[in-house]
Amino acid sequence: MLADKFGLDGKVAIVTGSGKGIGRSIGLAFAEAGANVVFAARTAQDIQANAEAARGFGVKASAVPSDVTDDNQLQGLVDRTIQELGRIDIVVNNAGGSAPNQVGKTSRRRFNAAFDFNVTAGFVLVRICLPYLKESKGCVINISSAAGRIVQPNFSVYGAAKAAVTHLTKLLAADLAPDVRVNGIAPGSILTDSLRSLLDDNQLQQMCDLTPMKRLGEPEDIALAAVYLASPAANWVTGKVMEVDGGMTKTNMPF
Repeated sequence: MLADKFGLDGKVAIVTGSGKGIGRSIGLAFAEAGANVVFAARTAQDIQANAEAARGFGVKASAVPSDVTDDNQLQGLVDRTIQELGRIDIVVNNAGGSAPNQVGKTSRRRFNAAFDFNVTAGFVLVRICLPYLKESKGCVINISSAAGRIVQPNFSVYGAAKAAVTHLTKLLAADLAPDVRVNGIAPGSILTDSLRSLLDDNQLQQMCDLTPMKRLGEPEDIALAAVYLASPAANWVTGKVMEVDGGMTKTNMPF
């Protein structure tokens, strides 16, 4: 049946940065679609709660505290996934982020740290998972950002890092085809707890007004795109970055 093409029954997925927000939503959507999910993030309490929620869908789920900038912890994440679940079919590189910056106050250390967190960590996780992904004919989903293509003030660090994630996605897809599919999602402004903590209600409304769809995205909007890219429905899709952004063509930041 057509609906079966969008299922993930029996697949094993690692989702980084899955304590809150987009990563949490992706992990739970995968579980609802039938996948066994490994939630990985630095905050053990969050991922443990998410794994428990995922089990409510009748799948297996684990919580593995992980700092993606530590190669040893990434290796441990992969080792534990294989030990507990026996395979790896899907890797979602969602961990990342960087606060707005002013060029004159941004050090080399901060710039490089943002690239390590957003770009290098995902590359390393793919490299470690590669033997298992080849065996399962699996896939990778990298979470980029509209900030990687839209010019806006005070985003030289985050925007450059996410632009790198977008192009890395395309390069990895070319290198790993036909064994492993690699795609990305470039979210626009998503109404996460993090965004709520940075802006007041008036600023959030301004962002809605500046977005063609007149609302901010929800984490589920990104999770649904991830389910598609991970599913058999997308078996002929690789090297693509889906722009899930409410139609943004320019910044909607209220500053």
